[in-house]
Amino acid sequence: MIRVFIADDQLLIRQGIRTLLEMDAEIVIAGEAEDGVEAIDRVPASEVDVLLLDVRMPKKSGLDVLRELGSSLPPTLVLTTFDDTTVVLDAIRAGARGFLLKDISYQQLMTAIRAIATGGTMFQPAITQRLLRAAGTLTTDALPDEALTARELEVVRLMSGGYSNKEIAHALGTAEGTIKNQVSSILSKFGVRDRTRAVLKALEAGLL
Repeated sequence: MIRVFIADDQLLIRQGIRTLLEMDAEIVIAGEAEDGVEAIDRVPASEVDVLLLDVRMPKKSGLDVLRELGSSLPPTLVLTTFDDTTVVLDAIRAGARGFLLKDISYQQLMTAIRAIATGGTMFQPAITQRLLRAAGTLTTDALPDEALTARELEVVRLMSGGYSNKEIAHALGTAEGTIKNQVSSILSKFGVRDRTRAVLKALEAGLL
């Protein structure tokens, strides 16, 4: 079973998403919130496998929710009607594992939820292209100059979830210094200067 929490300020949207998700026998609705403050209060107390999070909500935004939940943040899929490259970048930095526009189909939503629930990521291809252009990293060949090792691939996948070096080290059962070295190697192989650009390159290369 996949326990999904829905945070969206529009009642009709919440009801619509809930109705769609309840069509799938593997989905359980873990809870709902109509604003950012309620989401911050309720999500940690709920058993959540995937958080569906709207960006623009009253009291506190979806970005506020991502940042304030911190280590309590469950795997999160951001859904929005606004195609804003800056918001997407901020959401990735704050820990979102996926970002989709609300005009997606039911099947696309279910595919994304299952991917997020199993540790994957899900970014709408058109959004990824704009992110890469905004970051100045779009090239004809997004593959790294030198192939990532199996462990580096694990690390970049966790980086895409917004995890810190310390959190990645804990997840992989290794030293934080080792992860720092591996992150440096990943940045070097992709020819980028920061973690966000590395994740975007990995997305474009189909590694996530």
